[in-house]
Amino acid sequence: MPKRVDPVARRNAVVDALFRVAVREGLQRASLRAVADEAGLNIGSLRHYFDSQQELMTFAMRSMLDRLGERLLARLADAGDFSRHSRDEQRRLAVDLLGELLPLDERRRAEVTVFLDFIVTARTNPAFTELSHRAAADERALVRRVLDRLDAGGALRPGRDPDVETERLASLLDGLSLAAVLHPDLCDETRCTAALDAHLSELLIADGRRAA
Repeated sequence: MPKRVDPVARRNAVVDALFRVAVREGLQRASLRAVADEAGLNIGSLRHYFDSQQELMTFAMRSMLDRLGERLLARLADAGDFSRHSRDEQRRLAVDLLGELLPLDERRRAEVTVFLDFIVTARTNPAFTELSHRAAADERALVRRVLDRLDAGGALRPGRDPDVETERLASLLDGLSLAAVLHPDLCDETRCTAALDAHLSELLIADGRRAA
C-alpha cells in the first residue's frame, strides 16, 4: 500500500523549510524548487500543495501570524490579572509579553527576519498588501491589550492617550526588530530588552508612588 501522507503535516513541513531557506538566503530566493529541496521533496510533490511561490509565501506568512497570535494570546491569558502584581512586576510581565515580538532567540529571530523580508516585498506586490496590513493591525492590537492590562492594574500613568502610546510602543518594537536583525552586534538581545524596559518605565508609575 502507498504511504499515507498527512496533508496538514506536509504543509507545515514545507512552511518550516521555506523559513529555513528564507533565513539563510532571503525570502525572494525561496523558490518552489529551493523549498522542495530543503523539505526533501520533489518539485511535483510540492506543486500538489502550492501552485506558485506567491501562494506558498502567502500560506507561510499567514501560518506564522496565526502561530504567533495564538502563542501571544495564550501567554497573555496565563499572565491573568495584572493588578495581582506590584507595578515593577507588571512592567516585567509587559516586557516579557512584548518581547515575543522581538528577535531575542533563534526562533523569534527567524520569525522577525522572514517577516521583515515579507513586508519589504509587500510594499511593491499588491498580492501581499492585505496580509501585511493584518500583521501591522495585529501587532497594534496586542500592544493595546498589554497597555490596557497595565492601565486596569493601576500601573499606567494617568493622562496618556492610549492610541498614541500604542503607536509609540509598536514603532519602538518595529525599530528594535529591524536594528537587531540588521545590526545584531549593535542591538543585541540585552539592548533590545533594556530599551523596551526603559520605555515602559517611563509609561508606568513606580512602586510606592501614587498616580498624579
